[in-house]
Amino acid sequence: MKIHKVFVVGSGTMGSGIAQACAQAGYNVTMMDIDEVMLDRAMETIKWSLKKLEEKGKLKEPQEAIVTRVEKATTMDPGNDADFVVEAIYENLNAKQDVLKKLERICPGKIVFGTNTSSIPITEIAGALRSPERVIGVHFFNPVHRMKLVEIVRGLMTTDNAVEMAKNFVLSLTKEPVVVNYDIAGFIVNRINGMAFLEAISLLERGVANVEDIDKAMRLGLDYPMGPFELMDLVGLDVVLNARMGIYNETRDPTHFPPAILHRMVASGYLGRKTGKGFYEYSK
Repeated sequence: MKIHKVFVVGSGTMGSGIAQACAQAGYNVTMMDIDEVMLDRAMETIKWSLKKLEEKGKLKEPQEAIVTRVEKATTMDPGNDADFVVEAIYENLNAKQDVLKKLERICPGKIVFGTNTSSIPITEIAGALRSPERVIGVHFFNPVHRMKLVEIVRGLMTTDNAVEMAKNFVLSLTKEPVVVNYDIAGFIVNRINGMAFLEAISLLERGVANVEDIDKAMRLGLDYPMGPFELMDLVGLDVVLNARMGIYNETRDPTHFPPAILHRMVASGYLGRKTGKGFYEYSK
C-alpha cells in the first residue's frame, strides 16, 4: 500500500519533529493534540526549524510550501483518512494503549499503527488492542530532522507486512531503519546507551569527576558529538528516567535502576533543555 497521508498523534518534541520530517518528504500530514496551545507552539517550532534549514540551503523547496502540508487537529477523526499512523505521545504504557484503542475504532483495518516508544515493549502496548498485529515500533531519535536512525521494532504479533510498510516509510523520509526482531525493553540504542548514562551519573555521585569533565572525556576520547549529560539534557531527563524504569520493570535487574539523583531531578522539574535546567543550566 502506497502512503500519501500520515497522521501523527502528539505535538511535543517528537511528534512535531516527525510531522516536519513527513512534510519535508512530501507527505500531507495531520498533527493531532487535544491541547490547541501545544499545537500552535508545535507549528511555530516547525516553521522555525524549516527556516533554519532553508537558510543553510538544506531544503529542496521553500519552507512555506512544506508548512502548507501540515494540518492541525484536536480529534482522532482525521486518522480515518490516513495511510500510516504514528503515535508519539509521552512515554506511558496506559496512555499509549488508550490512544491506540481509540485509533483502532476509527481507522480502517489496513492502517498500520507505528508507536514512537523509546523503551516500552511493543507486544505490551499492542496487547490492549483487538488487532495487535497492526502495531509496530517506529522509534525516532531527537532531533528528528537531523538524526538518521529509526528503530523498527517487531512485536510478537506484528505482521511482516507492517514491518515492510514501516521500513519503506522510514526510507522515504531519507532515514535509515534498523529492524529489532526481538521485542526487548529499550531495544538497541537505549539498551546500550542507557547503561552509559547510568554509569556517568554514578561517576558524578561518587565524585570521580564533574559533569563538564565527564562530558569532555567522552567527546574527546570517543569522538562523540555530545557527552552523556549533554545528551540526557537534550533528550529530557523525564524521558531518560522513564526509559530506564521501563527496562528495570521488565528485567528487575538492579543494575538498570536509575540513581536517586535522576529521580529527584525529575520530581523537581529539572528536565534539561526544555525546562532550562538539568545537569546544565540554559538561558532562554
